Amino acid sequence: MVTVRNDEPETGSPEAVADVAAARLATDGPSERRPDAATAGPVEPTPEEPAAGLSPVAAFFDVDNTIIRGASSFHLAMGLYRRGFFRKRDIVNFFFQQARYLAFGESRQQIDEVRSRALHLMTGHSVAEVVAIGEEVYDQVLALRIFPGTQRLLDAHLSAGHQVWLVTATPVEIGDLIARRLGADGALGTVAEHDDGFYTGRLVGDMMHGQAKADAVLALAERLGLDLAASSAYGDSMNDVPLLSTVGNPCPINPDPRLRRHAKTVGWPVREFRGRRRAAKRGLKTASWAGVAWAGGLVARSAARSATRTLRRRFGA
Repeated sequence: MVTVRNDEPETGSPEAVADVAAARLATDGPSERRPDAATAGPVEPTPEEPAAGLSPVAAFFDVDNTIIRGASSFHLAMGLYRRGFFRKRDIVNFFFQQARYLAFGESRQQIDEVRSRALHLMTGHSVAEVVAIGEEVYDQVLALRIFPGTQRLLDAHLSAGHQVWLVTATPVEIGDLIARRLGADGALGTVAEHDDGFYTGRLVGDMMHGQAKADAVLALAERLGLDLAASSAYGDSMNDVPLLSTVGNPCPINPDPRLRRHAKTVGWPVREFRGRRRAAKRGLKTASWAGVAWAGGLVARSAARSATRTLRRRFGA
């Protein structure tokens, strides 16, 4: 049970996000893939010292293009579309956003556009339904798009007994799902408000992006007594610099051009898991246009079927 403190942080603040994450860890216990998981039971961590059975050293991973190729929210959107959550024009927009993300990386404007539209579309749907669809999307798509190099790196941290946390703009329910499947301890993600198990269409706090990632990690470190100087962080975008800067061992993975230049300037090591950079660039552009073409084909086929049905009803065919 989570104890309510007199100095309970403001809803949606980094401290509140960290408290929720720490409470989930206390309830669920450490990852089953961790060497000490069998003996470490549920704990109630304090800011002054590491939680019992947990290492004070942690590794923080961004998700999109760091662990999983492309945007995980795009693949979730596809799963939701197949179940009637979205209209055709909504999913076409998601396709174009995915193509732009793969080709040029993320931008704040793009993320805000996707967030606003996604929140509107999710209004009235149940959390349980979205999580169930997320499980299917992970099995059918996301698990196949994990970079093997990042998987090995994450597993190495787990084998060393380190805590592993995902830090992602993806909804926290999906972030937790991915973390659980990877054997990580938990996720810090965007919190969408829900009432009685149904999404309201509003955010709790800000999107988990840019400085918000760093603030949430700092709050979690205080909550769990983590040694950030001995910890590591991984991300792919210039927007992950605040996150990477919170730890003693920052390392960009599959960095975009701006982050690659920044890493060279400040002397950060870089990991590249996309294969040869020229081939990777070619592949990303191909994936982008293929996605757009696939979307166009999807809409064209759907329109053709709709027109055929209309003609049959009209002429009794």
